[in-house]
Amino acid sequence: MSEILQMAIDSVQTSKIAYSKFITANDTGDTGGHQSGYHIHKNAWPLFFETPGRKGENKDNFISITWQGDIETDSRAIYYGKGTRNEYRLTRFGKEFPFLTPENVGDLLVMCKIEQKQYNAWILQSDEDIEDFLAGVNISPSGINKIIPKQDQLLLSGETLLFNCFQRFIGSTKEVFPSTYEIATNARNCFLDSFKIGNSDIRKRPSFYLLMWIEAEYSLFKMFENDRYSEIIETPFKSVEKLVEVANTILNRRKSRAGRSLELHLEEVFSKFELIFETQAKTEGKKKPDFLFPGSIAYKYSDYKDENLTMLAAKTTCKDRWRQILNEADKIKTKHLFTLQAGISVNQLQEMENSHVKLVVPKQNKSSFPRTYQDKISTLEEFISLVKNKQL
Repeated sequence: MSEILQMAIDSVQTSKIAYSKFITANDTGDTGGHQSGYHIHKNAWPLFFETPGRKGENKDNFISITWQGDIETDSRAIYYGKGTRNEYRLTRFGKEFPFLTPENVGDLLVMCKIEQKQYNAWILQSDEDIEDFLAGVNISPSGINKIIPKQDQLLLSGETLLFNCFQRFIGSTKEVFPSTYEIATNARNCFLDSFKIGNSDIRKRPSFYLLMWIEAEYSLFKMFENDRYSEIIETPFKSVEKLVEVANTILNRRKSRAGRSLELHLEEVFSKFELIFETQAKTEGKKKPDFLFPGSIAYKYSDYKDENLTMLAAKTTCKDRWRQILNEADKIKTKHLFTLQAGISVNQLQEMENSHVKLVVPKQNKSSFPRTYQDKISTLEEFISLVKNKQL
């Protein structure tokens, strides 16, 4: 674990309040807007203000920020409420500020309030650091762009029916930790039952419900951790080595399940639309794309048209790891890649296009990408329509 990553996690855990977001093209001015600075989600107003902004009024807060532990800026958090505007921004960093360029699109910004006017901020750039950060503070990729809950909070704890359903599942299993499949399936079923969501609802808003399922699953997983480890963490450790062993077990479990969890929820979405597909189907040798439409038999059948074949890889973040999918299906020229990452730099998007990789993202994330590439990125809904039309 890098020093910057460890300091970011420590800062979140000791801060009064913390927030994270992917840096987007909107932040760097790469969408054609004239406003500069980081756009802060409306739900994160407590990070900078005592009360939320009121429409018709502007207000600001001048703060000191230490970036990466050694760069200091006197910055301005501002709410714009006059005219047609209704947004929060973080601005004023100085001419030499290095973390607000087009190349920073897709990086993760972490903001931590330490004292009333004192903040720490961290920029995490690699897929590995971003995913390790999510595991370290135990939030899902869909939990980004929100206030980071403290470890003893449940994201959806206010929903009584859902909370009770989770409790019943935890009480019904004697396993130390059920498989990712069991946790994902039960979290999803609890969510659907608690909110009375039917198949027609999912088919209308697949991106929305995919993110809700992921968030519900992380909430269930947190409850399992608190239940299973409560006795262990309340008992003094006999050695530092034992403490490290338990901590590594917790972190490794968090990290190993994230990617598999995304695949399972995507699989359920595709099933609701009655798409024909296989997961982890062999193409050539030991190559196994996450999703192959319609499947391995069609892929290997010489008379089946290659243009009717589709593959989809699923990665929570993909700034660095998109190249891993390039050789997963030789017969399919365009490789589709689903990601929860909100925003990637123009240079990386150009590399992907040159390599015939087409991004697929939740509908609500598309506007986070540079405007010049938004038409080249598919929403989950558009990808489903593409595959559906091939299978008619």
